[in-house]
Amino acid sequence: MVLKKKKDIQVAALIVGHQELETLKSFADAEGENLASLLLHCVQLTDGLVQIQCIKQIVPLLQKIDGHQACDPMFRSCLEVLGRIYFSVGPKNPLKKVLASSLNGLPEPFFADAVCSFTSCLQEELKTTNLYSYRKVVDNLASCMENFNLGKRTFIIFIFCFLQFLQKVLVEIPEENRKFTGNHIAQTELMHDLLITIRVSVMLVQKGQEISQGELWKIPGSPVWQSMCDLLSIFSKILRNDDLLQNIQSTSGLAIILLIKTLCDTNEMIPGLVNHLILPSVESPKVPEWFMSSCGSLCMEDIPGPALLFLCQGALAMLSWKNGNMGQSGEKLLLDIASVLFTLSLQLKESSLEIFLSRILVIWTNSALDILESSSLSLKNSLNGNSYTVGRLLEYVYTHWEHPLDAVRHQTKTIFKNLLQIHKCTVEGSNCVSDPFFLGLIENLLRLEWHVKGKYTCLSCLVDCVGIENILAVNKTIPSQILEVMGDQSLAPYASDLLETMFKNHKNHLKSQALCSPWIDQWHETWVSPLLFILREGNLEQTSYIIDYYLPKLLKCSPESLGYMVKILQTSTNINTGSRDSRGSLGALMACLRTARAHGHLQSASHVTWSSLVSIAKIKQGLVHQHCQVRIDALGLLCESHRSTEIVYVEEMQLIQFFIFYNLNSQSPGMRQQICYLLQKLFSRIQESSQVLYKLEQNKSQQDSLDDLTKKNPSETLQQYKDFMSSICNILFRALFPGSSHSTKFTVLTILGSIAELFPVPEGKAQAVFQLSEEIDFARVEKIMECFSSTFEEVKILAFDLLMKLPKTIIHFQDPLKLQALFRAAMDLSTSTKPYDCVTASYLLKFLIGQEGLLAALATLINNPPGLLPCQKEGEEPIYFVERNTLMVIRHLLENLEKEISQAESSLLQAAALFPMYGRVHCIIGAFQQLSLNNLALVTEWRHMVAKLILISYRLSAVVAPVVQSSSPEGLIPMDTDSETASRLQMILNEIQPRDTNDYFDQVKMTKTQNDFGFEDLAAGVPVITTSAEMKGKEGQSCDVTAQAVLVCCWRSMKEVALLLGMLCQLMPLQSVPKAPDGLLTVEQVKNIGNYFKQHLLQSRHRGAFELAYTGFVKLTQVLTRCPSECLQRLPEQWLRDVLEEIKSSNPSSKLCATRRSAGIPFYIQALLASEPKKGRMDLLKITMKELISLAVPSDDSQSSVPQVHALNILRALFRDTRLGENIIPYVADGIQAAILGFTSPVWAVRNSSTLLFSSLITRIFGVKRGKDEHSKKNRMTGREFFSRFPTLHPFLLKQLEVVANTVDSELNLHPNLFLLLLILGKLYPSPMDGASSALSMAPFVPFIRRCGHSAVYRSREMAARALVPFVMIDQIPDTIQSLLSELPNCTDLCIRQNHIHGILLQVFHLLQSYSDSKHRANSDFQQELTDITACIRAKLWLAKRQNPCLVTRAACIDILILLTRCLDRGPEGSWPGLKIFGFWEEVGTIISESELKTGIPYSSAIPGLIQYLQSLTRLAIAAMFATATDYNEKTKDGPISLIQLLQSDFPEVRLLTLENLLPLVTPAAPEQNTGEKKDFLPSLPDVGEKLLKMAMEEKHQDCLAKVLNILHSMDISKWLPLIESCIHQTAKEFLTWTMDIANNSNDRIKIQSEALKLSSKMVTHHVQKNKEVRLLKQWVQLVACCCGGELQTETKLAAAEVLISITPFFLTSQHPVLDLPDTMTLWKCVFILLQSEEQTVRDRASEVVHAALSQESTSQTGDSDFSLVDAGKALDLAMALLCKLLQQWDQLGEGLLILIEWLLGEDVLGDSAESPDQWVEEDPVFDKGEENIWAEALTYVSHLVKHLSPLCKKSVPSQDPKELNHLRKTASQQYEHLSQLYKELPPTPEFSKTADHTRLNIQKERTSACLKILDFLEGKEENLDSELTPRRWHPRMGFARALKKSSF
Repeated sequence: MVLKKKKDIQVAALIVGHQELETLKSFADAEGENLASLLLHCVQLTDGLVQIQCIKQIVPLLQKIDGHQACDPMFRSCLEVLGRIYFSVGPKNPLKKVLASSLNGLPEPFFADAVCSFTSCLQEELKTTNLYSYRKVVDNLASCMENFNLGKRTFIIFIFCFLQFLQKVLVEIPEENRKFTGNHIAQTELMHDLLITIRVSVMLVQKGQEISQGELWKIPGSPVWQSMCDLLSIFSKILRNDDLLQNIQSTSGLAIILLIKTLCDTNEMIPGLVNHLILPSVESPKVPEWFMSSCGSLCMEDIPGPALLFLCQGALAMLSWKNGNMGQSGEKLLLDIASVLFTLSLQLKESSLEIFLSRILVIWTNSALDILESSSLSLKNSLNGNSYTVGRLLEYVYTHWEHPLDAVRHQTKTIFKNLLQIHKCTVEGSNCVSDPFFLGLIENLLRLEWHVKGKYTCLSCLVDCVGIENILAVNKTIPSQILEVMGDQSLAPYASDLLETMFKNHKNHLKSQALCSPWIDQWHETWVSPLLFILREGNLEQTSYIIDYYLPKLLKCSPESLGYMVKILQTSTNINTGSRDSRGSLGALMACLRTARAHGHLQSASHVTWSSLVSIAKIKQGLVHQHCQVRIDALGLLCESHRSTEIVYVEEMQLIQFFIFYNLNSQSPGMRQQICYLLQKLFSRIQESSQVLYKLEQNKSQQDSLDDLTKKNPSETLQQYKDFMSSICNILFRALFPGSSHSTKFTVLTILGSIAELFPVPEGKAQAVFQLSEEIDFARVEKIMECFSSTFEEVKILAFDLLMKLPKTIIHFQDPLKLQALFRAAMDLSTSTKPYDCVTASYLLKFLIGQEGLLAALATLINNPPGLLPCQKEGEEPIYFVERNTLMVIRHLLENLEKEISQAESSLLQAAALFPMYGRVHCIIGAFQQLSLNNLALVTEWRHMVAKLILISYRLSAVVAPVVQSSSPEGLIPMDTDSETASRLQMILNEIQPRDTNDYFDQVKMTKTQNDFGFEDLAAGVPVITTSAEMKGKEGQSCDVTAQAVLVCCWRSMKEVALLLGMLCQLMPLQSVPKAPDGLLTVEQVKNIGNYFKQHLLQSRHRGAFELAYTGFVKLTQVLTRCPSECLQRLPEQWLRDVLEEIKSSNPSSKLCATRRSAGIPFYIQALLASEPKKGRMDLLKITMKELISLAVPSDDSQSSVPQVHALNILRALFRDTRLGENIIPYVADGIQAAILGFTSPVWAVRNSSTLLFSSLITRIFGVKRGKDEHSKKNRMTGREFFSRFPTLHPFLLKQLEVVANTVDSELNLHPNLFLLLLILGKLYPSPMDGASSALSMAPFVPFIRRCGHSAVYRSREMAARALVPFVMIDQIPDTIQSLLSELPNCTDLCIRQNHIHGILLQVFHLLQSYSDSKHRANSDFQQELTDITACIRAKLWLAKRQNPCLVTRAACIDILILLTRCLDRGPEGSWPGLKIFGFWEEVGTIISESELKTGIPYSSAIPGLIQYLQSLTRLAIAAMFATATDYNEKTKDGPISLIQLLQSDFPEVRLLTLENLLPLVTPAAPEQNTGEKKDFLPSLPDVGEKLLKMAMEEKHQDCLAKVLNILHSMDISKWLPLIESCIHQTAKEFLTWTMDIANNSNDRIKIQSEALKLSSKMVTHHVQKNKEVRLLKQWVQLVACCCGGELQTETKLAAAEVLISITPFFLTSQHPVLDLPDTMTLWKCVFILLQSEEQTVRDRASEVVHAALSQESTSQTGDSDFSLVDAGKALDLAMALLCKLLQQWDQLGEGLLILIEWLLGEDVLGDSAESPDQWVEEDPVFDKGEENIWAEALTYVSHLVKHLSPLCKKSVPSQDPKELNHLRKTASQQYEHLSQLYKELPPTPEFSKTADHTRLNIQKERTSACLKILDFLEGKEENLDSELTPRRWHPRMGFARALKKSSF
């Protein structure tokens, strides 16, 4: 347990006026013992806490005074002072409560004087006229009524005055609020004051009645009565005032009902008056005059929905519903309120109001429960489960249980829970289990699909109500079903909560039912067994969420179940070890143990406990398991503990080291984060437990009280900690070798950062078990700095943060030359044309700024020596060197930038080629981030610097603006009317023209205007480059520049300028007044920056430019919104109104971009709206949406479509903006209408924008697509829920659909809205919970959707069929299908319209599919209904035959037949009863036998629908074959068509479909996986092997050929290999040669290549098994090697890996190798290549090769066989060890060692030795990140080689051939010298300026030096040989020969 430090309580001290102070002094006695002296002493104190103690002494002092002394004037004066003190103290100051508490204990003699003093003080308070002082008075009034006797007495005296004052406040504040429209800060303050005043008014009325016993309030005509009526009138106005916050209106609603209740004579009168308010149309016979005069406006006029809602809330909250006080009228009022709330739920769609409504409905259900305790029978009947009111409440639950607002969903659950209790109350005495209402709910909820979140919460409530046993009785598989859906993270929390409720309820039930017998076994079978199955076999997401959400809850409920889990899993860990896709038993075991330990379900002596439950070997297996989550769980078992101070033991440390060695290089970001997080937990345990151990060491006497595990010597454990942490750091720093991957660097730097945080340098006498600083030297600091050169910015960030966490003494560079070199490198990188280089420069400069010696080191390098900066003066504090360094660096960058801008103004091409300016600005931004800008010493210098920086930014923007603001920036094709812009572009185009041969570049194209500018003259003055666009770089090299480079330079410059200006506004302090000394930015500068952003966003065309300008502008708007300056605060609203007016005006001279989705305009408006306070009324959003909707909807009087296009584009952006949240939802319906209506526009731009808006709205309504299935219900909504949330769309869509349906029969006039309407209707789906509300009935849509199925557009007919499904209730589907079938024509009809037929058939198909999915197949009604449908379809079977000339409708009819066969395949004894009765299969046989499949196809393939028809017919034929094969009576008959005939079809689609169905039948696993009918199917296919061989030789279709080869590979080879000569007249060798040729020559046909490779390998293996001679082995080996190449497709490499797995026992690990050693080593090389592949799937598959190799008997003695399937990192190590062992077994050590040394040396990756580093890279694209590896690390492979070569060399020394060794030495030495020469040619800091070349050289150097060391040992020159690769640092200026001599190699 961690103790939190207590916060220091701050109490503001009392302050009294001068007059009170003098009064106290005049009465104070010399001894200081009287009351005046005590008060004087108290007020003179400055500490509020001490003053509290003084005040507490007042009452004890007064209690000592005699009664006759109480008349002393001193006491009266002191009490007056106390009164003034009390009313001057703030309400939240603890002194106020202390004063009230003390004064409550005043002795009786002083009470009257105290009342007088308080009365006079209150009189003064109530005379206040300053509106901004009202709040203080109101707070004081409230304090008088809070358990304060003096206040209550005063209240009785001044009750009328109180009411009068509150009236004044309630009237004046709203008036003042209107004056401050637009000033959010002032309005927020006023609104808060008004809300407090209303609350105080409510409290005054409530407590006033208690204090005065209510007699003052009931006298009509009295002043108090009249004040009450006036208050009621004021609250009525406030309730209707929409300018006020909803919280204020809500509280006013409470106050109105409270006042009515107070003013009423009797309780029976109250319901009638309230009813008159909420239902004005209902006549009330007795309405008092005071009621009509005070709140008649609420009764006479149409009351707004929100006001009505708040009145209902007031009635429910303020009236007493218990005990039936209000009688029958109260019961009627309750039902009327429910009716009003149901009506409002359809009208109010504003998010905040929906939350209010849901809360009020909760209050209603609570009130109903209260009133049911003593209600009449009629009310119980009105509130039972079958009543109208409860039905409407259930509808509300069903339509809101998936509401996007969490609050609404939560309240919905409470409503449902209360509903169950309400029904229980109405049926007291009956059995809940057999109650029809509960049974119906259970049935309906279980029929729902599990993706509905509301299902979980409602089922949870039902479990609590009726018990889980009744739900399990309906379906015992519910636990498994819920676990299955936990792969979806959005559902996992709901599912786990439901499961928790269920298993807790079940446990309690079983325990109560079986007191003596064991119940735990049944509980385990129900809840634990399904869990263990999923953990073993489930996918990664599913098991992860189960472990996170469900497993901890299960173990918490039943900790003893852990033993059961472990016992079950331990028995199968050796059998089911898992794979890359499943955890297996081992993974499940690790997960269970980890969870148990982390949640404290293991004993505190956990080391003993978990090591006894699982062996160290198993944990080691888990730590390198192929499944990533198994590795994480095994690590979590070691790192996590319930106790943060638990000792970490040596075994755990060793396992952690083992894990880190193999898991630093993880490609998965999620796994990297989990590794770092878990190791951070471990380090934290070490840190905290070390503190405990230090205390134990200091206090040895306490050691006896410890448990056995900690009785060891603490100092020994501390030393183990230190050694462990040191070894971890060594491993981590060793992993930062040259060429280490991004993943490794990220993991290493993150872990080191955690160590630096957890083990800082101790302060004072504190003891630290470890300090990272002790492990850091200069070389390691440089190693961290080299990470700045990574192309991944996250690595740069981590490296920089790590350096900043280290002590300054370690990272301070003393060498000025080193600082200068780094500074030069940073400045060079800041002008690089590679964007990531300028990021490197920024981090280098940020690091250098922190160097104290930077200024002195650069004094000679730049023109700003230290003398130019202010130096320390005598008496002044020293200026912090970071500020001076920052100022110097920014000044230097700014000077260079200014020069470069000047050059860019003359030639932008030269700037883009040699010094793109964005890098300089990026470095300036980075430098500013090092400073705290609110606490600067050099304010004057900074102010000048900021002013200059802003001006330079404007200049840079002006230089690049013509490009990004041109009409086509990507292609630089300007269409502008601005002559200045066009002339500037002409200059740029003339510069770029020779590089970009685009005809548009010959002349700047301009839109003709009234003034025809002479551009020929303008262009004449610009020099045109006619030769190659070649610029000379800084070192004389030539630079070619493209238009892309110029564009990148421009938009990135704009981006950096925008970010810089935004950062300045956000971070720089603002001057409070002009020329004030306290700020760096002036108000005028902020306004200018705002205008800059406005111009830039509204005129830029390049997305990259305006998107990032938007980021900067958002920072500015956020500052303006919170700015105290009123003129700045109003700017966003002013800008918004201006741009809306400009959009609306559609001025031809406007520069707003109407193309490119309105370019930056939506971003501009988004930024302005996003800055609006979310807790306010969102007035700007309301104004904007109202204006945009009006512009977006088409109008007849619109002269231009441009405003409409802008409005549609802006709406799209706003609906996509997640920051607007649910505030945008009320406008969704209007947006849908605008999009659908806009789609009918004749203008393409409007239609395009409408389409984009519609797409965004679909996403906003139905959510982001969460799967590949286009028709998945995860992104759909029930029709009832959709129309309840957007009720206005019901009539709109219905009307539009009617219009569309009326035009659908016209094939020439297709309505454009058809697609959109069907798309949105198709997103709905039916639900058993859908009610039958007449207002939102879905029935009117059905006839129109059915008519839409007649469309001439195929896609529309398909969509209409899908859209029809949710609009037909499940029980109505059979009748609807029969109705549709009856509309189909007979074959004798004269007029047959195929479009109509097709539409009907599609609708039948989708309805039948939905019906079969929703109904339980055992239902007898379902079987009968399907039989009836079958009879109807049989009457229309002519549509599937040749009588129907249309192939499309034939295919649709056949699809229905196929679906019917699937629906009726579960009849008795597995037959099709319904189909047999009608002779269904005879009809099907007729269709097939008369079809084109049997008789041939007279058509050409161009016939529409032919392929679709043939595919459907093939599926039906195959279904008929299976039916014949399973029916004993039919087996003797010949089917309508055979499989061979299908394989002989002329159409590849038919052949492919047949082959796909054949493949599962021939695979070896088919007998277990397939049903019985498929088992018996193969014997009837004797000719399949022959046919497949012939197809293999003759097939031309690629997919078919690949499938044929796949089937041959899957079949038993003995079934077709003997047939080769007889079928295709080839020998086996010739067929093998043909297969290998196919694999070799199919590089562009990946599937064929992969299948041919696997087939040829199977044939080779078969021959080897039969001991036959294979002469093509070498060619086959080369084929396998070619298929492992790095450039090949993933599928080919996976095939190669599969081949290697299959050949492992015959070629890789055989005791007697079939191949010669070079070929065997080639195959092993393939394994190593695949283990280092960049594709995770390939590496995982290659790891299975190693697993297969280790599983052989010949290799299982190594001890490595204990490892199950491992990840690639460990597999690489194991494979290398295994190969070395096999070389010894084969007695091939000498030759094998030479091959391994050649592998170590590697190929000459540097190419031609004559090349210099400058020639390595010819021309890199702008965004190319170079040779940035993802996973493979060359030196990791080398280190494994060295590790296993070392022991091998010691055994092989005598057997080596000297000639071979000399040849290898010569090659290695030459390469080493060449590397040395190349290294000398690198620049001074190659790790930054030539990163790729520097890395490449270092890698090859390590390989070469390791090779030389091994050769030295083999030649006897070295006595010792290390088994580890030891990287050496080379100094840039040290020759390689010297480095070799000095090194250990």
